[in-house]
Amino acid sequence: MVTVRSAVAAVAALALVAACGGDDDRTEASGSGATIEVVANFYPLAEAAVRVGGDQVEVTNLTPAGTEPHDLELTPDQVDDLEDADVVFYLGQGFQPAVAEIAGRRDAGAIDVLATLDLEAGASAALEADEHEEENDGEAAGGGVEEAGVGEEEGEGDEHAESGLDPHFWLDPQRMIQAIDLIEAELAAVAPDHAEAFAENAARYTDELAALDDRFEAALATCEHDEIVTSHAAFFYLADRYGLAQTPIAGLSPEAEPDAARIAELADRIEAEGITTVFYESLVSPEVAETLADEAGVRTAVLNPLEGLSEDQVEAGADYASVMDENLSALTEALGCN
Repeated sequence: MVTVRSAVAAVAALALVAACGGDDDRTEASGSGATIEVVANFYPLAEAAVRVGGDQVEVTNLTPAGTEPHDLELTPDQVDDLEDADVVFYLGQGFQPAVAEIAGRRDAGAIDVLATLDLEAGASAALEADEHEEENDGEAAGGGVEEAGVGEEEGEGDEHAESGLDPHFWLDPQRMIQAIDLIEAELAAVAPDHAEAFAENAARYTDELAALDDRFEAALATCEHDEIVTSHAAFFYLADRYGLAQTPIAGLSPEAEPDAARIAELADRIEAEGITTVFYESLVSPEVAETLADEAGVRTAVLNPLEGLSEDQVEAGADYASVMDENLSALTEALGCN
């Protein structure tokens, strides 16, 4: 599926990906004249900061290409970056506790995007969907932990798993646009002389994501199925946006492993509902998804939660919109969309 972008925006996006995936994970939009040092804890926020900040920002992405963000261990240099940057954009709620701890020491300029955006309603809806589904037939359809068929031990040390908050808001382009607005406002507060440029950059990026949202809505409007079986509960916001039902093998932690009873239960559901695909993630082992798919006699495919790019994606010039378009192709094939 072709991504609709201007030539200028495409070049900027390719430059961003190459720089974010470099040896020091540091991006400078044009190589000179940057006045604002920005730290982002992982890829989607880093891309947004570069696209909005343009020539005026140098962005450090703390999570290297090919690394699962939950596995990040901060180096001394990264701690210095967090302490010294003009502005830090990060996800709290247990997404990367070490980053949140350092960012919390700052007097100002550290923005917890999850705490700032209005996402609690989505989290509540996810948990309510789980409870409702469990009451009816024992199956999980949303983003909870115990309702997703995993034990309480999964939530230990994982605050967003305990709270039931799915942090993956960026998988809904409209919620990603809210983050762009937030980043624009924060950069303008740091460098008001460049506020007009930030607004123009944000508008261009927003237009691209609005077009992406339109493609998802059109492609998923008429499908044979509306249920996606995923390796973990990372896709509530995507499902919520486009009228899909998420059935996770495990809960919010990507490292959780379901028991044999959960696998058997889901295999029966897949057969009963005519589900064709079990989705796994690019930066996490596909073993659990493959086990379920083998038992159910269906295929597997990647549905990327876009927590980061792989090294191959960086080399290919991938970006947020292009990976989301790959997700859309995978969804339309799996769901039998016209």
